Amino acid sequence: MVKEPIISIVSPVYNAEKIIPELVRRIEEEVIKITSNYEIILVEDCGPDNSWEAICLVAESNKNVKGIRFSRNFGQHIAIKSGLEISKGDCCIVMDCDLQDNPKYIKDLVLKWNEGYDIVFTQKEKRAHSKFKNITAVIFNKVFNYLADNKLTKSSKDVGSYSLVSRKAIDAFIKCNDYQFHYLMVLRWIGFKTDSIIIKHEQRYEGESSYNLKKLIEHAIVGVIYQSDKLLRLSIYLGFVFSMISFIGIILVLARYFTSGFLTGWASMVVIMLLGIGLILMAIGILGLYLGKMFEQVKNRPQYLIDKSVNL
Repeated sequence: MVKEPIISIVSPVYNAEKIIPELVRRIEEEVIKITSNYEIILVEDCGPDNSWEAICLVAESNKNVKGIRFSRNFGQHIAIKSGLEISKGDCCIVMDCDLQDNPKYIKDLVLKWNEGYDIVFTQKEKRAHSKFKNITAVIFNKVFNYLADNKLTKSSKDVGSYSLVSRKAIDAFIKCNDYQFHYLMVLRWIGFKTDSIIIKHEQRYEGESSYNLKKLIEHAIVGVIYQSDKLLRLSIYLGFVFSMISFIGIILVLARYFTSGFLTGWASMVVIMLLGIGLILMAIGILGLYLGKMFEQVKNRPQYLIDKSVNL
């Protein structure tokens, strides 16, 4: 008799009070086709609404639904890691709570896992956003991936957090103790046998995304600084380029002085000085960002604190 696999589904929850019942219903509708041994782990990231009460209400009548609530908002990626840490499954599926990640693809992810893949990403055909947001997202992702040294192949472009991770990959992921991190970047770093499937990006079930421009920028800064030292290297290259330009400028000024006499040019000198000071301050600011993140890391505080839990 073939043993049924244990499947865990982890979903970080934020401002999704009205989505929770439908989310659980759709997940169960799909996962029950594969196994009767499953758990749905909902991690409530201390949002402004009554999402925790909605989770508790569903968990009262369904013991397969487990919930934890953070003591404060720690962020989506920390919520994913906490769910992975308490998961018991042979594999774990991570998905957003807004149902833009359709649970119908769970069977396809599990099929890839059965073929021997430890990590299975989902690649979106087209994002279900406005044209303007899609364009800005492409620009943002290109700049972000360049600065973060995030080398993407054609098959890994437009990949979201909707993914499957085997138990071996989960154990490796948990060992990574970065105070702040990007879920997908850590998955790419740990390696293992990886594949992806193509999915359709659905419209959000209810409400609006909590990711505004400010949060995206903060999100990007964390990813760049914790993933790569490219910003530091770029500041060095920029300093070298401007040093060379200044050196050439000095030679030209001296040459003109001996051939044409003293030349006035206070406006241009002031502009050059201000530019140089700006570049120095920018380099110091970049260095300060890295030092600040190092300071957070060496404190060795826990990545998250749990306030409440249900069915654990």
